Amino acid sequence: MSFRIAPSILSANFAKLGEEVANVIASGADWIHFDVMDNHYVPNLTIGPLVCEAIRPCTTAPIDVHLMVKPVDRIIPDFAKAGADIITFHPEGSEHIDRSLGLIRDSGCKAGLVFNPATPLHFMDYVMDKLDVVLLMSVNPGFGGQSFIPGTLDKLREARAKIDAYTARTGRQILLEIDGGVKVDNIAEIARAGADTFVAGSAVYGAGLDSDPNRYNSVIGRLRSALAEV
Repeated sequence: MSFRIAPSILSANFAKLGEEVANVIASGADWIHFDVMDNHYVPNLTIGPLVCEAIRPCTTAPIDVHLMVKPVDRIIPDFAKAGADIITFHPEGSEHIDRSLGLIRDSGCKAGLVFNPATPLHFMDYVMDKLDVVLLMSVNPGFGGQSFIPGTLDKLREARAKIDAYTARTGRQILLEIDGGVKVDNIAEIARAGADTFVAGSAVYGAGLDSDPNRYNSVIGRLRSALAEV
């Protein structure tokens, strides 16, 4: 299994956002995770399509836009035009999940569903043909720096079983992403439960070193080393 590390710019230095994006990719990260919060679906307000458009020239790496907004359909085309490669949303944010997934794919992006800790996985059962990514939240969404919820490991195993069964039937791959409380000391356990893509915010951006060539080489190297043990 190949692994992807997707640092969340929610924890980056916004005064140097373009530099932070470039540095984290140069340090060995794979994706840029882009958290969008609307102070409605979640109790926080973050960034929108203009910021996505601004960082797009700073990297060729995939930009993974996580929409914590309700409703989602209005904003999906804006992020597609702003340069998103992947757009994920919560089932609770859409009146018609199949239609929203189709809108993302018709806009030229890969599509995914996001599951909060208490959201059941059955929402994915009838739309797997439109899913490129399944993202499990291992914290309650809204704020960075929270601790990993251990019960997510069992949910990861359940999601992995669903995805593997689907892939065995169809030959089509779906990525399984995890977001919340991912750190060097738990990333291997999370990978063994089935995740292949890892969002890490404060664990990466809070561990930058001026002595590193690209500021984040050491911490991303430690995350890679932990994954190599899986």
